[in-house]
Order: sequence, then structure tokens, then C-alpha cells
Amino acid sequence: MTGPRQAGSVSPGAADDVHPGEIDRIVAGLHHDPHSVLGAHPGTDGIVVRALLPLAATAAVVLADGRRFPLSHLHEGVFAGTLPLTEVPDYRIAVAYPGPEPGTTTPEMVVDTPYRFLPTLGATDLHLIGEGRHEELWQVLGAHVREYGSDGSGFGKVTGTAFAVWAPNARGARVIGDFNHWDGRGYPMRSLGGSGIWELFVPDVGDGTHYKFDICGPDGRWRRKADPMASRAEQPPATASLVYTSGYTWGDEDWLAARGRGERTREPVSVYEVHLGSWRPGLSYRELAEELTAYVTKMGFTHVEFLPVAEHPFGGSWGYQVTSYYAPTARFGSPDDFRYLVDRLHQAGIGVILDWVPAHFPKDDWALARFDGTPLYEHADPRRGEHPDWGTLIFDFGRNEVRNFLLANALFWLEEFHVDGLRVDAVASMLYLDYSRGPGQWTPNEHGGRENTDAVSFLREVNATCYRRVPGIMMVAEESTAWPGVTRPVHLGGLGFGFKWNLGWMHDTLNYLAHDPVFRHYHHNEITFSLMYAFTENFVLPLSHDEVVHGKGSLLGKMPGDEWNKFAGLRALFAYMWAHPGKQLLFMGSEFGQGAEWSADRGVDWWVLGDEHHAGVQQLVTDLNRAYRENPALWALDYSPDGFGWIDANDAGGNVLSFLRFSGEPVDPGPEMARAASSDGSAAGEAAPGGADGAAGSPGVLACIINFSGQPHLRYKVGLPRAGRWREVVNTDAFGYGGSGVGNLGSIEAAPEPHHGQPASAVMVLPPLGALWLVPEA
Repeated sequence: MTGPRQAGSVSPGAADDVHPGEIDRIVAGLHHDPHSVLGAHPGTDGIVVRALLPLAATAAVVLADGRRFPLSHLHEGVFAGTLPLTEVPDYRIAVAYPGPEPGTTTPEMVVDTPYRFLPTLGATDLHLIGEGRHEELWQVLGAHVREYGSDGSGFGKVTGTAFAVWAPNARGARVIGDFNHWDGRGYPMRSLGGSGIWELFVPDVGDGTHYKFDICGPDGRWRRKADPMASRAEQPPATASLVYTSGYTWGDEDWLAARGRGERTREPVSVYEVHLGSWRPGLSYRELAEELTAYVTKMGFTHVEFLPVAEHPFGGSWGYQVTSYYAPTARFGSPDDFRYLVDRLHQAGIGVILDWVPAHFPKDDWALARFDGTPLYEHADPRRGEHPDWGTLIFDFGRNEVRNFLLANALFWLEEFHVDGLRVDAVASMLYLDYSRGPGQWTPNEHGGRENTDAVSFLREVNATCYRRVPGIMMVAEESTAWPGVTRPVHLGGLGFGFKWNLGWMHDTLNYLAHDPVFRHYHHNEITFSLMYAFTENFVLPLSHDEVVHGKGSLLGKMPGDEWNKFAGLRALFAYMWAHPGKQLLFMGSEFGQGAEWSADRGVDWWVLGDEHHAGVQQLVTDLNRAYRENPALWALDYSPDGFGWIDANDAGGNVLSFLRFSGEPVDPGPEMARAASSDGSAAGEAAPGGADGAAGSPGVLACIINFSGQPHLRYKVGLPRAGRWREVVNTDAFGYGGSGVGNLGSIEAAPEPHHGQPASAVMVLPPLGALWLVPEA
């Protein structure tokens, strides 16, 4: 867009030769190029100016030097006149409307016209959109405030908003909003050819304007649609889009620089999952920025993960039925307020992951559904385009423009809001054409299989593009099947995610712990099975919101027994989870053992922290996070078998698990082992399973011993890779956590006596339903 049209010719007064039928189409909103009729155009006798002014009484062209040229009413609110000029000037329209009394008019207003401006999208933009490769789509579609300069001979700078929307099957499109009293007759948009884009620059419309697009479908019906690319939306239940320009100045440069150099798989990642609306109900983004940041910092989590923040009309969906993919929900403030929340977390050293929902969208008639009167964003075949479980529509992943819409949306959150990763919701529902469908309810792919090849291609493209453009981020799949290579790179045939939720671990672990300790020895395989596949993907261990809703109760409520046993079991679960290979994710409220099922309306039960048992669980999680960060053995080799070694996986009768975690850093075998080796020549200090460099001491090795039985083991012998003193980093039965205080007074002494295949061993006390973390003293 370079400014007003430029042309030339001569004198006024020639009859206008535009056909009334063209005006009828413009007024009806069905003309593909109203700019070809409206605005200024060279004529045989001068510059012909036409203006669309529905209901106007009089109109005139006004020039910057004060000259006026009256316009005559042609037809249906279109006024026209010929200016005795050779070049198109910078002009405005003086217009008056009928007054309250017959024969009177309102005071004259001087207005600008949208129809004297060139398109705001260029040929390159249209080409990339058609190919589905416009990685900055949000910068050209939607609504954007633009300012155009002046050569000094006219009225000066022009500020307005460029509107653009993709609606390829529409017969017509108009902009409606509070600036035109929601009457689009004066604002028909221009079609930009085969791209399917409709565009209009409206002068004097700026930030804060409420608007929608009025779309006429092939059936002739007009539909008022919110802007799919809107960067701000009205707070529900209102549904309009808002023109919005960010003015935010970021302060997280150091965080972003460090993130770009990092490698998340080899770093500590402990995630606190949050539903913003119910963490502390009533808080705004900016209030959350202070309170949530302080709390997460105190608790020691490395990241927060927000349930979807993109605008959604039904709060009961918790954000999983999105209508405005490019707009943070207005429930808690403006988009810049959300930027402030992310910024404050970053400045405190806390990463931010967002739930992202590209699998489906709701059927609200003012949003994406049948956007241009046809299945556009959704697949046209209901066997592929409708989700039977959720009553939603499924994106058409094979359509270039739809893929582009979603790909650009992922980049939008990463780049515009500096988020550190996306957890992609419901990936399994995208991968399989027969997901939740019976025989005859789905159609096979081109190879006759059940895999959704379009969705597979889309996910690979999203992951590869996001990692290329924003190094150091985390792309996390919520994928519940055995699909191979979810976290394998795209160039090696995988889906390209960085991480995958380990829902198998979650299911097996909670099933095992639901059994009374008396019966757990019959189910020992459930608690050990996860290590059979722990290194096949880069796993996150999730105890998420999905496990504490819909009648499932709380994590505390899943533990059997009386109150003491429930809390002890929960503490043991957390210690086991933090020590298990993989990263951790815990939903809010679970960190202090909330007893009630989560309610998005009621919020988190903070009041229970007055009880010592709840406060004890909270303190344990804090200490687990601290010890986790301080011991690289718990995260440096998370995704390599070299980072894990069983001590004893087979003590089903005692309900005990014992294993080692390694960082791969070498350390001496300890003075006791060295003396034993020198006295008899044996390899008493031989490397234990773990890193390539052998057994490691703190921070190179950590032993985790968990007693899932209801009784203490008072003289339990455990093999260890190093003789000498081992310190209790964590004892979940400590008094400070609400436990019974059974333990080893803070340390144990390992002797150079082989056991469990290890060169040393120690006899220790294992608390009931308790876990110990041990590290060798230097």
C-alpha cells in the first residue's frame, strides 16, 4: 500500500457511465471489486470520484486547498462527480444526512473513504498464503492499524485499520462494527482474486474498535463472523473482535538468550499446571503475575503450564473449545497484560508452556464453523470433520490455508508472547481416522489405513517449523497410544515433538497405588512396567487436571486407607515420580494434597493448608523440587538408559522398589572401596550401571528406595555402587512432612559388601509408605 490512487484527465460534468447493475451489486455487498467503481478513476473529462454513502442527503469532494466539488446521487446511495483535474488529489468527502424535519439536513461531516487505497497485502503474501507457507500470517490477515504518510500537498497522514479475511467461497464480504453502527452497507470488501482473501482499509478506525465480518455464503445468506485472526476479543458472552495494537516492552532478554542456548532434555523440568481462572479466582493477568510468580518461585517449579488461554466462549470447557485462536482470553485482561504475566515469570526464571488445541473447534455459528457458508476450516466429510465425543468440528489438515492458519498460530504464541513451549492437546484424536468411531463411521486414508496422513504431515511441519524459528522451546504431545517416534526428529521419520506425556506411566502407577498395600504384591508389575519403555520417547510424567475431574476425585482420594495412609501414599507417589526418568507435571492443588475434586468454579482449596498434613505435602514438593534441581543425576540423562539402573525391581513381597539415577559424571568409588580394592586386588570399585564413566557420586548418582507397603522395614539391605556415608536427601516420612519420623537419622553407612549386583551395600530402615533419596557424601 503506497497511498491514494494517482491518475489524470480533464474537466467536470461528464455523465457517469457506470451501470446501475454494478451499483446494485456493490450496495448488496456482492461485488468482488467495489474499488473498481468507487473511489477516484481517470475519465474522459477529468477525475471521476464515486462515493458509497447510504442514506446521505448531499455529498461533495473537498480538497486540502479548500476547493469543493458537489457530487450527484447516482443510484442506491452512490454519489458521483467529475473533478476538472489531471491527477488524483488527496481528497475527503463532505456529507450531510436528512435532518429530523422534512427538507432539513444534519450538519455536514468531512470523512475519508476506504475506496481510494491500494490493497494492504502484496503478491508475495498472497502467494505464500495460497501455498500454506506464510509463517507470519497474523501480520497480514485480521485487523491492523496502519499509518500512511503524505507528500505535503494534501490533508496529511492517514491512520486507519486494514481488515483482511480468508473466505474463498463467499459471494461477498463487508466490515461491520461500532464505527458504522454494525451496518456494513457502506463497507463492502474487495476480493483479492483466487487467494480467497477479502480486504478493506478503513480510515479513521483505530484501536479499541469492535468489529466483525459480514460474510455472504453461496446460499445468499449473510453471517456475522468474529475475525479468526483477531488479536483481541470481547469478554464472553460478547463475541465481537477488537482492533488491538500491542505497546508492550519486554524485559526478558536474558531469559530468551539462555533459552536459545539450552537443551531441555538435559535440564531440570518440573511443571506446575495451572487453570488461570481458578488458581485464585478473580485475579487478573497482572495480579497473577505477582502472586503466581511468587508462589511458583517458592515451590521451586521450573515451569508453569497454562490450560488454554486462547479465547473460548464456554468457561466450562476450561479453554479446550477455542473460538479465537489468536486472542488471549479477555476474562483476565488485555493481550499486553498477558504479556506482562509471561514476562514476570521469565524474569523470575520460570518457563511458560501453553496448552494448544489444534485438533478441534466448537460449532458456534459466529466463529469458525462454516465460516464462508461452506465447510472451510472443518473437513467437509462429517466422518472426518466432526468429533463424536466432544460435539466439535475437526480441522481439515489437508487444506493449505487451514494448515497455515494453525502453523502460524503456534508461531504466534511462541514469538509474540515469548512462551517457551506448546503442549499439543488430543494428538491421538488427530492421528487416527477411526478415533472414537465404530465400523462405517470413518473413511480410510489413500493407502487404505486408519492413519490420518494429513494430520501426520501437519504435525511434522508444525514441529519442524517451530523448532527452526524458535530454538530452545518445548513441543509436547498429549498422545495416549503407542504411535512410534512421537519424539523422534522429523528427518528421521518421527513426528518431531520434543516431549510426550507418559499416560501409560500415569495409568499404571495410579492403578497400583489404588490397591490396598496388603494386595500390592499381586500387582508389582504395574509399578515396574514403565521402565520397559521409559527410554523409547522423551517422556513427561503427568499428574494433570484430567486425573482430578469428572468424578475421578483428587490424587489424595485415590490413595487407600485412613487419612494418615492417604497422605503417606501421596508423599511416596511424589518422591517416586520426581525420581523416575522423565520430567514432571503436577496440577495445582495436588502439590498440597487437596482432598476435594478440582472445581473450576470453586477454585483451589487453599484453606486446607491450615492442616499439618496438607502443609507437609506442600513442603515435601518444595523440597523435592529443590533436591531435583541440585542433583543432575535426576535429569541429565533422563532419556538414556545410561541414566538409570535397577537396584532391585523384584521385591514384590516387600512392596519395595529401589533404583539408581546417574548423571554420567565420574567420581571416585570412596575410601572404603579403594581400601578393599588395594588389599585383595579385586575390582571392588568397578563401575555400576549408569553413565559411560561408571558409578557416580553426588551429584553423579542418587539412590531411590520406596516402600509401598503399610509396614516399616527395619533392617532392609540395599546394594549401592559406593561404600561410605550416604546422606538422606529426602525422607517422605519426616515429621516436617506430617510423617511418623521413621528413618535413619539423616544418613546410612555403606560397607564394601556386594549385594543386588552392586559392589557395596547398606542396611537401613524403610519407613511405611515412605521413600528415601540417598546421595553419597563427597
